[in-house]
Amino acid sequence: MKLTRFLTLSPAVVLLLLFLAGPIAYCAYIAFTDLQLTGQAKESFVGFENFRTAFQDNAFLNAVWLTLVFTVVSALIGQNTLGLALASLMRRASKPVRTLTGGIVIAAWVLPEVVAGFLLYAFFRREGTLNALLDWLHLPTQNWLFTLPILAVSFANVWRGTAFSMLVYSAALNDIPKEITEAAEVDGAGGWRRLWHITLPMIRRSIATNLMLITLQTLSVFGLIWVMTRGGPSGKSQTLPLFMYEEAFQKSMIGYGTAVALLLLVVGALFSLVYLRLLRTEV
Repeated sequence: MKLTRFLTLSPAVVLLLLFLAGPIAYCAYIAFTDLQLTGQAKESFVGFENFRTAFQDNAFLNAVWLTLVFTVVSALIGQNTLGLALASLMRRASKPVRTLTGGIVIAAWVLPEVVAGFLLYAFFRREGTLNALLDWLHLPTQNWLFTLPILAVSFANVWRGTAFSMLVYSAALNDIPKEITEAAEVDGAGGWRRLWHITLPMIRRSIATNLMLITLQTLSVFGLIWVMTRGGPSGKSQTLPLFMYEEAFQKSMIGYGTAVALLLLVVGALFSLVYLRLLRTEV
């Protein structure tokens, strides 16, 4: 019986080892070397030097801070909250409204990341749609991609990724028995009390799952920011994926860039452990 189970799982195990564990192990090795793309015959083992360099590099620390800001603002607050709000509103809306709203939100989600980046670049640039609207309303305008670049790319990520959270929460809300909410209404519980004491506790597992998935997705966002700002100006929107790309492929420091990628992997793993801990908690 045990042999049969092993043989059944062996193809999946081999694929995971080959395409997941293997590349991660090789990257872990490269992170401890001084490998470069050009001007080097053979790499040398340098131990933790790349990691020491990273934590002494102000540009790296700035990228860590901006990555946290980008993740918290666009994923934990933006996508999560807006997705729950849209799911709740659509639950009470008529079918035509649900269809129209769902279509618009999902259309932004299915767009390729590069296309979405160009659309939001056109929206936020100095001669873009946002400033045209502000000028029509006789409000002050500014170059949003220069003055508030991290907030601009955060808004772009919210606009593109909210559909996923909306779909997760729509499914979770539909699983709440109507008898419970109706009983709460009969007892005089208002909308906010029902949300806080009934809805959120009953979908807590869905919240933890959604937070884990959108956090991991946001930590790896590259194309959206690259198209809109390329991490500028002066690194004001340079998150860890862009910093890693610059060090590894523009400056040819593969070893250092891979060390940064390994640190980003650790950050994602820590977030996942926290959310998995929440998932194990009994409701």
